[in-house]
This record gives sequence, C-alpha cells and structure tokens, in this order.
Amino acid sequence: MINFKSIIVTAIITLSISCTNSQNFKSVDASVFKATIIKTDDAQILDVRTPGEYANGKIADAKNVDWNGDSFDTQVANLDKLKPVFVYCLSGGRSKKAANHLVELGFKNIIELDGGYMAWGKANPKNNAVWSGMTREDYNKILISDKTVVIDFYAEWCGPCKKMGPYLDKISKEMADNVIIHRIDADKNKSLFNALGYEGLPVIIVIQNGKQSFFKNEFVSEEELRKAL
Repeated sequence: MINFKSIIVTAIITLSISCTNSQNFKSVDASVFKATIIKTDDAQILDVRTPGEYANGKIADAKNVDWNGDSFDTQVANLDKLKPVFVYCLSGGRSKKAANHLVELGFKNIIELDGGYMAWGKANPKNNAVWSGMTREDYNKILISDKTVVIDFYAEWCGPCKKMGPYLDKISKEMADNVIIHRIDADKNKSLFNALGYEGLPVIIVIQNGKQSFFKNEFVSEEELRKAL
C-alpha cells in the first residue's frame, strides 16, 4: 500500500534541501575569510564598494569592482571561474548580491565576507591602527545638549539612509528649537563607527536628558522617529 503521507514528507524535505543548496556561495566570518585567503594561491579578491570607499581602505590585493557601477560583468569577465573568488563590501549587503550574481555568471567557488569590511576591521585591529574621522571624545561632546539629540549614521551608497535623509532634514528645521540632528557619514568615520560596535546601516539613536531613549540599527520611518521624539 502506498503511504502518501511519507511521499509528501519526502517531497517537502527534498524541496527544502534543494532551496537551501540554491545559494551556491559561502558566507563566512572575518577570521575564516582571512585564513582562506592566506591558504589560496593568487587569491581573487573583489571589493564591490564604490571607488571612494575603496580609496579609504581595503583588504590587501583586493580589486575594486563597484557592484553599483555600469561595468561589473565586464570587469569580472577576466577572472577564473573555477578558482575561489573572495567578495566583500562595507557591511555585507552588496557583497551578497554580487555573490549571487557571480553564481549566475558561472563562478563555482565564491566566499563572501559576512559583515563586510567593518567586520574585517574589528577582527584585524592592527590594519586600522590609525584613527580617522571624528574622535570618540568629539562624538561624546555632541551627545551633550539641552535639546533632544538625534544621531544618524549613514552612507551615500545606503538605500534606506537615502530614504531617511529628506525627512531628517525636515524634522531638523521644524523642530530646531527642541531637537538637533547630527548625520555622521560612516565611511568617513569608520574608526568611530567600529569603536561603537555597529555593523549595518543606518543607525538611529535618540538621546534625551543625557540618556539613550531610542536605538535602531535599520530603516526608521518618519512616523516612528517622530513618536520617539
């Protein structure tokens, strides 16, 4: 007698395994990423950030191929599809998209840096020995105010950050008597951003009476922020 329940369960398990294996790239932490690069001869390392981000610091021997540029496919065409390709961006969003696309292009062995260059900097502090951008002391000073302080860590390439920009400017003008908004470019202040322990963007913090009353490490709507204020 055919056991239809077993057949259905088997089909579901098979489908689940198939879906899991559809991601044909490995996402690893910074220590594994570094160790694998060291063990790989002539490692193909792709920095898929913007040229500006790349100029401010990179992993040694990485080639800059901007994921949001117009010639991504052309620039990766000369890479060996059978050898490992190491991919990273700032925090991991763009590199995962790039890794998926490389799979579609026929690359067989892709290793993506989970958490991006920010995670790399934390795992390799000697590489970031020189502090750049706003100091921790200066940052602490802007948190002290009679007004409510809003800190917005953003980046030019960050989609959610761009959506939030216009309404943050509007709130800054409308509530100028009671609220002060500091927008801090995470790319230009990587040392501070890493020291504070943040990884993804955007980061929104509200300080009222010297204490943090709101924090979110993702997109925040205008309505949600106004409620927090």
